[in-house]
Amino acid sequence: MAEGSYLQAVKEAIVKLDFAGVVKATQEALNAGIDPGKVVTEGFVPGMVIVGEKFEKCEYFLSELVVAAEVMKEGMKVIQPHLKEESVKKLGKVVLATVEGDLHDIGKNIVGSLLKAQGFEVIDLGINVPPARIISAVQEHQPGILGMSALLTITMPKMGEAIESLKQTSLRQKVKVIVGGAAVTPAFAEKIGADYCAANAVEGVKKCVQWATA
Repeated sequence: MAEGSYLQAVKEAIVKLDFAGVVKATQEALNAGIDPGKVVTEGFVPGMVIVGEKFEKCEYFLSELVVAAEVMKEGMKVIQPHLKEESVKKLGKVVLATVEGDLHDIGKNIVGSLLKAQGFEVIDLGINVPPARIISAVQEHQPGILGMSALLTITMPKMGEAIESLKQTSLRQKVKVIVGGAAVTPAFAEKIGADYCAANAVEGVKKCVQWATA
């Protein structure tokens, strides 16, 4: 079987949300001698891109995005032991956090999985993260992008506090800030000084890729 056929099988397993299928296809690709990095960049990544396109066309919904990310993780478990760091080009680092007072993380987790699929190193701080901890993580990891999520209107001001702290510590010009969540609007993002407001996970990841490859 040609190399392209193995990679196509990996891609299709992700698009079809097939857990067993992605494990089988990934293992078969490795057994055929295909470079592990290539399985990621030409199997997993285009598969997740198609899932993202289906989401944008309303053919897939949030639940399918969640499942697709989990399917990709299953494939990555097979790949990981064989994967050399240099075989997958890193697009950069992203720090993600759901801000203080907010316990919602589905959207953030989907963004994290999609970013990893694209080749980003993701530092996920989790939920209920105070601005001081966000600033500390930016200082420690020096990411190119900071992503903050909030579902509740009462927690949204914490995003502004974090951005203000970035300015005070001279970190603001070194990092792009993207915000998102059900209640977050472009007008609010502009008001607090964020660089971009993502309407959904797929759009947010596209913007991060755009920044990283500019």
